[in-house]
Amino acid sequence: MKSEHSERPQETAGPGPLPGGNRTDRATEVFVAHRNLLFTVAYEMLGSAADAEDVLQETWLRWAGVGLETVRDQRAYLVRITTRQALARLRTLGRRKESYVGPWLPEPLLTAPDVAEDIELADSVSMAMLLVLETLTPTERAVFVLREVFDLAYDEIAEAVDKSPAAVRQTAHRARAHVAARRPREVVSPAETRDALAAFRRAAETGDLQGLLDILAPDVVFLGDGGGIKQAAPRPVVGADKVGRLLADGLGRISAESLRPAQVNGYPALVLRQDGVVDTVVAVRIDDGLITGFYAVRNPEKLSRMRQETALRR
Repeated sequence: MKSEHSERPQETAGPGPLPGGNRTDRATEVFVAHRNLLFTVAYEMLGSAADAEDVLQETWLRWAGVGLETVRDQRAYLVRITTRQALARLRTLGRRKESYVGPWLPEPLLTAPDVAEDIELADSVSMAMLLVLETLTPTERAVFVLREVFDLAYDEIAEAVDKSPAAVRQTAHRARAHVAARRPREVVSPAETRDALAAFRRAAETGDLQGLLDILAPDVVFLGDGGGIKQAAPRPVVGADKVGRLLADGLGRISAESLRPAQVNGYPALVLRQDGVVDTVVAVRIDDGLITGFYAVRNPEKLSRMRQETALRR
């Protein structure tokens, strides 16, 4: 589903002023050529576009001091720097999340149609998968992302995470099993997601919630992220009855016209605007045709990437 935005895809942060003014154009060209890939690596590890941008800046600063003639595989070298910086930041983020007000959700990205066309990439950056990745340790998350999403060799991953290839293989096996037990049971088609969100919009238009309630799984979980800035459910809401009552209350306060479809993290989603400003991004997780997860991001600090499309690459 094409978003209502027509802007060009937002490229991730590139290098700033060249250190000392004497870096070659070639170093800049190499970094810029790979920066959307590097952003995707950092974002999948962190679930935060703002932190991923910071990681890219740190990666550039280190890359700027490297002699290109000493680098055999520039892509692998840049991914290694990015991974190390993201790992350090991921550990810091873990401490920050402990004091976060209410449930924490990943920062949503308005994505281009080509992300949805790459099924594996779309699945890896979906809100549902990013929440599953949150349950891994930092090293497990890095290994899983680099191996399963970017198909790096074990020895390359070992250099990035400072482990032996044998240890990385064990970590990858453990992470795969952990993710398999928690991820959606099958890759959901965009059409299924659109149908679920259409039921949500119809409920907003008509006030009749039955169509929406019919596709809520008995153990559906609603997570609302207001970050202590916007009103949101202070803790997860579990169960079709409770989630249904919450949705009934919320839908009674908005108009269907303020809800618009968008492509978010590779999948159809809904964007609620109030006075022309993005107020909430609504995404869902679907298992066996039923909604098992409702995710509403309201924290305004996490909505800046909804202004224009972000380019993601593998």
